[in-house]
Amino acid sequence: MTNDKSDNWLEIGKIVAPQGLSGELRVYPVSDFPERFEVPGKRWLLRSGETEPQPMELLTGRYISNKNLYVIKLAGVENCDQADALRGCKLMVPASDRPQLGEDEYHVLDLIGLEVFMQASGELVGTVVDIISAGNDLLEVKLHESFATDKKQKTVLIPFVHAIAPVVNLPSGRIEITPPPGLLEINN
Repeated sequence: MTNDKSDNWLEIGKIVAPQGLSGELRVYPVSDFPERFEVPGKRWLLRSGETEPQPMELLTGRYISNKNLYVIKLAGVENCDQADALRGCKLMVPASDRPQLGEDEYHVLDLIGLEVFMQASGELVGTVVDIISAGNDLLEVKLHESFATDKKQKTVLIPFVHAIAPVVNLPSGRIEITPPPGLLEINN
C-alpha cells in the first residue's frame, strides 16, 4: 500500500501576487470557508517543486469581494520582494482539518471525478471535471462519448441544485441528475 503524501493535505488557496509593499499577499481561494484566510493561526505553504508543505503563521486576512480573493499577511514576509518570491505557492491545511459539513453539503474535491447519470434511464452522461462557483455551483461535466450527440461538445455545465442533482452518492462515486428539457443541449 503506497502512502501518497498529497492525500494528507488539502489546498485552500494559491498565492497569485504581492499586495502593496509591506509583504501582504493576494490569494485566490479554492475553499468555501473564509476562516481559513481570516482567522490567525498556522497554515502550510507548498512551494512549487516541493512535496512537503512548510508551516507558516497567518497573521491577518481580509476578503476583497469584487476581485474574489483574499489579502493575507504571513509572519516573516516583510516586503514586496519576499511576497513576490511566494507567487504560485499553494496554501494548505491538513486533510484532517476538513470542516464538518451539513446534509447536502460536499467538499469540492469529493465531487470531482464522480460519474453523472440520468436518473430516469441510468444512462451515463459523463464525469465531473470541475466545479464553477457562480451564485449556485455548476458542475462541469466532461461528456461520455456515447452521450455527446454533437462531437464538438466536450463538456456541459449542470446547476448543482437539489432539483437537478437529487442524488449524490460519494461511496459509489455517482451523481444522478434530472435535468429539465434542453439543459444538456449546447447553445452554439
